[in-house]
Amino acid sequence: MIDRILTVGGWTLLSRITGFVRDIVLAAILGAGPAADAFFVAFRLPNHFRAIFAEGAFNAAFVPAYARIREQGGAERAGLFADHIFVLLLASQVVLLAVALFFTPAVLDVLAPGFAHDPERYALAVDLTRITFPYLLLITLVTLYGGILNALQRFAAAAAAPILLNLSMTVALLLAVFFPTTGHAAAWGVLISGVLQALLVGGDTWRVGALPTLRWPELDADVRRFFRALGPATVGSAGVQLALFADTIIASFLPAGALSALYYADRIDQLPIGVIGIAAGTVILPEMARRIAAGDEAGAAAAQNRAIQFTLLLSIPCLAAFFVIPELIMRALFMRGAFTAADAVAAGRTLSAYAFGLLPFVLIRSTVATFFARGDTATPVKAALLAAAVNIAFKFLLMGPLAQVGLALATSIGAWINLGLVIWFAARAGHVHIDERLRQSTVKLAGAGIALAAALWLCEGPAAHLFADWHRLRDVAALALLAVIGGAVYGGIVLVLFGSRWLAAFRARRRG
Repeated sequence: MIDRILTVGGWTLLSRITGFVRDIVLAAILGAGPAADAFFVAFRLPNHFRAIFAEGAFNAAFVPAYARIREQGGAERAGLFADHIFVLLLASQVVLLAVALFFTPAVLDVLAPGFAHDPERYALAVDLTRITFPYLLLITLVTLYGGILNALQRFAAAAAAPILLNLSMTVALLLAVFFPTTGHAAAWGVLISGVLQALLVGGDTWRVGALPTLRWPELDADVRRFFRALGPATVGSAGVQLALFADTIIASFLPAGALSALYYADRIDQLPIGVIGIAAGTVILPEMARRIAAGDEAGAAAAQNRAIQFTLLLSIPCLAAFFVIPELIMRALFMRGAFTAADAVAAGRTLSAYAFGLLPFVLIRSTVATFFARGDTATPVKAALLAAAVNIAFKFLLMGPLAQVGLALATSIGAWINLGLVIWFAARAGHVHIDERLRQSTVKLAGAGIALAAALWLCEGPAAHLFADWHRLRDVAALALLAVIGGAVYGGIVLVLFGSRWLAAFRARRRG
């Protein structure tokens, strides 16, 4: 299982690296002004709907259902189930796309009402949204294909697909001179990437003989059970996305650049969430569903504990860095071209607020898997909706004194509420079985993280002084040096606290 997490995480890491290249180009060419705000709204809208209907709710209901049907009924029955879901999903997305394209101005009036006071930014946002929204249809098909592959223990294609988004947007931005604006270039890059991703993941599904086909849908027992799980999952995903919609709505009233600061900070925060948290959740869900379907409850609990332990091991260094050196990270990665030092300060402060919620964000996918693997999508909804309500309330409280930093901090508070409620519900249902290894590992890793944060804090000033004369590359060099120092400190402490036997056991689990 650890090996599969590393496979997904490795492809996701490559995706994040190409994403950083994309964002560096985006920051240099598009900057953080009104045009950037218009594009980020246009980019967020299909992504919000994707998170509600595709990756969020759909995966939670489809992957365990497909794994269970294949385990208990065989490949033919699972293929029939996938065909029915494919047709229903395709029809719903075509209808949603038609409505969104026709009512785009009305949608923007609701989701970015602050743009109404800036006609130029509003008109650009309408144009860009009509270009990017078809991406939702394509990426929904990618999600279906990826869910089938994940249930078959094939993770590489779906994990690699976002790389095509980054490459497509980067190439389009480099060719921005051929488009009306740089925002149009970025928007067309998004749409083209959707076609490429569908071809990649759909092709891999076809190679294993599991590609869904057009077939008149039947509401048989499997489909009805799927929709009973999808309904609550959709409500839960909608609650989470409602909080993110609130970010867009509120930030549209803040000064120009607030939306951009949220975007760049979130991009960095999403690195450990995607590479570690989502990778672990992607692998643990079909693993637990398969074990539970076979009656192996103890094996499912052990797999979940090891996934959480591995997630903590890799995410704590990111947490320390985001708290201690957020502005240096932003300067090193983005401060060039149209992205200024003031933009880096704003984005860095926002990143530190997001960092407060990093641990619950990376742990939530592995934690809710204990419900989703049992076909229970309703219980996590209660936690998600309560957390979303708290999140939105804090956004309104904090937006005045802290601007976009307050929005990020409210998101982090909501993440802790969500994780705490999920754990409480799981414990009440008897689904939590935290073993002694996980308890001891958590304490040791917390100590290593505190030591790492102290080392970064002590070394930041000397590193900046050492490279003060480098001008262009001084921030990049300082960040690279701190990364080496931090890696040595954290790795050394982990080795001392856990010992070589733990690392040997980890390597053995990978080979196994």
